[in-house]
Amino acid sequence: MHHNIYLRSSDFLFLFTSIYFCPEFLKAKCLMNCEVALILERKYEQLQQMSDDPVNQVSQVFEKSLQYVQRFSRYKNPDAVRQVREILSRYELAEFELCVLGNLCPETVEEAIAMVPSIKSRGRVHDDEAIEKMLTDLSLIKKFE
Repeated sequence: MHHNIYLRSSDFLFLFTSIYFCPEFLKAKCLMNCEVALILERKYEQLQQMSDDPVNQVSQVFEKSLQYVQRFSRYKNPDAVRQVREILSRYELAEFELCVLGNLCPETVEEAIAMVPSIKSRGRVHDDEAIEKMLTDLSLIKKFE
């Protein structure tokens, strides 16, 4: 017998807040897709240089992971990747908030809040003007990359 499982929005919100307020989650280091891409690209180059040895062959999982992060990375240039993290770090974001915003690159305040509702609801001083400034700074990096 096959069962489909559907999450109501209230269930999703409960799961999200349960995870979000978990101390281990708040301490976790998250990486944006563009950061993972840089790490995997560097490792791929190293493996290619040692490709004569069968032990150093690239696995299919590695290749698929690399393809995924390359496809969904909004920033390609290593300097741009560093600047994105620096800019977002100025705004007292939790690691996962920083990565969601860096990965999805919202263009409007409304999009940013829809993607990461906690930037408005955690009691921090993230008014619409501050969020707009953050998004403008990010768009400038993308524009000049």
